[in-house]
Amino acid sequence: EISECLVGSEMCIRDRYSMTSNRTQLIARLSILTALTVVLGYYTKLPTPTGIVTLLDLGVYFTAFYFGRKEGAIVGGVGAFLLDLISGYPQWMFFSLLFHGGQGYFAGFKGKARYLGLLLATVVMVGGYALASALFLGNGWGAAISDIPNNLAQNFVGMALGYVVYYAFQKKGS
Repeated sequence: EISECLVGSEMCIRDRYSMTSNRTQLIARLSILTALTVVLGYYTKLPTPTGIVTLLDLGVYFTAFYFGRKEGAIVGGVGAFLLDLISGYPQWMFFSLLFHGGQGYFAGFKGKARYLGLLLATVVMVGGYALASALFLGNGWGAAISDIPNNLAQNFVGMALGYVVYYAFQKKGS
């Protein structure tokens, strides 16, 4: 592949450089979005009986809407993992990696699958935390169920604000 490209033409070399440059730019953008998502979550923490509610989901949904499934999963999973680490909730880190990663992945569905993706994103995040709280962390079903409205609020506020920011960026790009 590389030898073909080098023998082929200068255009091929430029295309290869452009592809690497685009990948580097995407990694940089996702890193920045992950950092912003963590900061947003860290400074908007509200304690609940079993953890915290934050605006982390705004960053997850914006990234998923703007870039897509894989990117939403990366920012959601890594951002939530790091937020739990620095916020003093290490028992939630790996659950957050899975649940917010899944949330970001499903939220990134496009076209006719968008609404199904948003439903699945909500179920994965809210249902995942309820199950983890009750079954794995020993908080009991009472505490897990009492946190469902908080997690639903976090999810829907993040979804709505993420869409507003996405829409603002779409308008600016046009």
